[in-house]
Amino acid sequence: MNRRSFTLLLGLGAAAFVAPRIVLAEDHLKEAIAHTKQAIDEGKKGKAEALVTHAEAALQHAQAAEKAKPNDHTKQGITHLNAAIEHGKMGHADVAAGHAEEALTHLEAAEKS
Repeated sequence: MNRRSFTLLLGLGAAAFVAPRIVLAEDHLKEAIAHTKQAIDEGKKGKAEALVTHAEAALQHAQAAEKAKPNDHTKQGITHLNAAIEHGKMGHADVAAGHAEEALTHLEAAEKS
């Protein structure tokens, strides 16, 4: 095997290893965004418990996306999702929805970057 063939195979192997992680991160971000939107809708209806359910699902996906592809916006989204969950558990649906909206802003920015 000559040097060019070896280099080509090595490059293809590296691409095959990295590409699935990027795709998974994008899928997790999409799921995090979808659940965050649902959390916001529930919070605007005053349903703190339902907001927490969706925010926790969004948090799991955001953390998976951050692990697969680190991003400052995703980190900020995670921070605001945690705050939304905390306030939602206290029954503060309006405050929790505000944090979820801030999380959504950061998660959407992470999706674009």
